[in-house]
Amino acid sequence: MLHCPRSLARTIAFSGLFLAAGLASAKAADPTGDWRVADGVANIRVAQCGGNMWGVVAWEKKPGGRDANNPDPARQSRPTLGMPILLAMKKKPGVDAWEGQVYNAKDGQTYSSTIKPVGNDQLEIQGCVLGFLCGGETWTRVGPPIASSPANSMAKGANNIGAAKPQAAAPAPGPKTTGSTAPGQKQAAGQPKDAAKDAVGDICLLPEVAQSTR
Repeated sequence: MLHCPRSLARTIAFSGLFLAAGLASAKAADPTGDWRVADGVANIRVAQCGGNMWGVVAWEKKPGGRDANNPDPARQSRPTLGMPILLAMKKKPGVDAWEGQVYNAKDGQTYSSTIKPVGNDQLEIQGCVLGFLCGGETWTRVGPPIASSPANSMAKGANNIGAAKPQAAAPAPGPKTTGSTAPGQKQAAGQPKDAAKDAVGDICLLPEVAQSTR
């Protein structure tokens, strides 16, 4: 029978632990999915579109919100449902974080921002205006991660939110989009019932996102 020296066995065991920890960390570092903001008034759907992370308002506690504080008068009547707030966030080299810009509808300001997954169920978001007035909050996961697909990586064929959909036979199997849930996967705990209606769907197909990722 082949015997391993005790020191070698310990080395193998520790290596296995570090490998398992590394795999767990890699799995946890996924910012995609639906996230509840800190004050609970909205869910933000994050997906990879055109190689960058985008986040869009996917559910509102009070339906019918408008972007009233936008400095552009032409946008002040824009619905907040389906509105992009995480804008073209790029992966930071060597770390599990993405940086870009975040739009805050509460004050109509755009901030330099960083998002970073913390474990499986939290997303830290930090933002600063002109390098100061920095702040941040933690969002809580309410929907599973979103698998990449030709639809959400290419962002082609933009559709309008709420557009009538023709009734037809069941579609042929195809790639998942950012509005879908994996077969057999239950709705995440804490997900609002209203969100099950999913008025937003694949965020990469929304006009504002699609136009920016072409």
